[in-house]
Amino acid sequence: MDVHFSVRRNVMIQEKRFIGAIDQGTTGTRFILFDRKGSPQASAYQEHAQIFPQPGWVEHDPVEIWNNTLAVMEKALKEAGATLGDLAALGITNQRETTVLWDKSTGCPVCNAIVWQDRRTARRCLKLREQGLSEQITVKTGLPVDPYFSATKIEWILDETPGLRERADRGEILFGTVDTWLVWNLTGQHLTDPTNASRTLLMDLSTLAWDEDLLEIFRIPPAILPAISPSSGDFGAIALEDSKVRVAGVLGDQQAALFGQAGFHSGSIKNTYGTGSFLLRNTGDILVRSKNGLLSTVAYVLEGQPTQYALEGSIFITGAALQWLRDGLGLIESAAETEAMARSVENTAGVVFVPAFAGLGAPYWNANARGTIFGLTRGTTKAHLVRAALEAMAFQSRDVMEAMALDASMQSQRNEHLKVDGGAVHNNFLCQFQSDILGLPVLRPIVVETTALGAAYAAGLAVGFWENTAKLESLWQVDHFFEPTISADKREQLYAEWKHAVRSVLAWTQEA
Repeated sequence: MDVHFSVRRNVMIQEKRFIGAIDQGTTGTRFILFDRKGSPQASAYQEHAQIFPQPGWVEHDPVEIWNNTLAVMEKALKEAGATLGDLAALGITNQRETTVLWDKSTGCPVCNAIVWQDRRTARRCLKLREQGLSEQITVKTGLPVDPYFSATKIEWILDETPGLRERADRGEILFGTVDTWLVWNLTGQHLTDPTNASRTLLMDLSTLAWDEDLLEIFRIPPAILPAISPSSGDFGAIALEDSKVRVAGVLGDQQAALFGQAGFHSGSIKNTYGTGSFLLRNTGDILVRSKNGLLSTVAYVLEGQPTQYALEGSIFITGAALQWLRDGLGLIESAAETEAMARSVENTAGVVFVPAFAGLGAPYWNANARGTIFGLTRGTTKAHLVRAALEAMAFQSRDVMEAMALDASMQSQRNEHLKVDGGAVHNNFLCQFQSDILGLPVLRPIVVETTALGAAYAAGLAVGFWENTAKLESLWQVDHFFEPTISADKREQLYAEWKHAVRSVLAWTQEA
């Protein structure tokens, strides 16, 4: 590289005010501008429609997501009095596994996106397991055979859309998770990163490459797949406003949250509370294979550095249960009121809520489980139901932490605290109950939108906006430190009641 060009480029980067981050989530899209201290300076958010064609099916409109992305970018930039030209780079983080297929020539989706929560391919997954293919798939991918992941969604779309499989074979159709869909629309490049590719059931975790055997099992034409690039690197220049700003970071949302929590060392652990909840534990450059119902996955890949891996516990429904109380039952007007409602009662009065609306994820992996509320009486109020929904978030997280502790023992590392993030952690009752039910301190950072922050960090590292990960670690600051306040006996009593409820749900599933 021309030395003078490199110097000029570095000067230009240092003159830029912000890193922009697109956080495309399950319920909406956010755009945040971060300064050099990692502090958000402007933000905009817009929800998109949740489409439920049949029970257990969940879809999004990819065009609506793209239009909302443009809208929130415009709004946040306007709020900051900035233009795209004020950005050093752009990062993207996204809901993972959600599957989009589109026409290569027109850029139009062939159908709605099938969302990660969707269970329509449960029978196909069962058939794969009955064929004895589970072990081969899991060894290569670190994942169980489950409708959660992208492969059977791609397969379903190709099979159920007339003529589409033939068009895909001819190279006329492209596939992507939501990151790829956004990168394609922003830059015209057909790319993904290893964190998203690792969630498709199609990438070999050891090689970070699409696997021929897996493609054959799921009958996926290789031509539809994006190229896999490092999480922090060049994804192309944005074709908007002649800005020459480049997309320089892409991370799946949960890996982005780990990155935003400065989880750069083996043993770092975080939990993100969103539509679902996701615990990730960094295992360094060691690919740890779970024996306790967790996923092995890619944590992130920095250009020229060893792949960093993680163990993950995926909980399908946590914040979505509050959304259901709001939209489905009309018991609350907003999630913001749930803290006061939960504190208005001494306990749940015996109510236990298992929100398995989309099956149970880690560590149970039961696609047929369904949401169940136990212990209802005439004395049950909406405050009891709200408190039970919040407690369910913490109980499900303990389920995963228990499994994670068993797997992590292979590395002789003990959980000493839990870093938390996501919109729900503004709720002090939730954070305190999480600490109580774990028996561990819970640390909430000042910046809780760590998914967007992680995408910004990845992009900023790629272009020199921040020097290295050590600099990013120095930016992390704690907002509140929650410590356990209940006795060990009370903790175990409450957890035993939760485990009894889960066993009942699983038993009902087997008998139905």
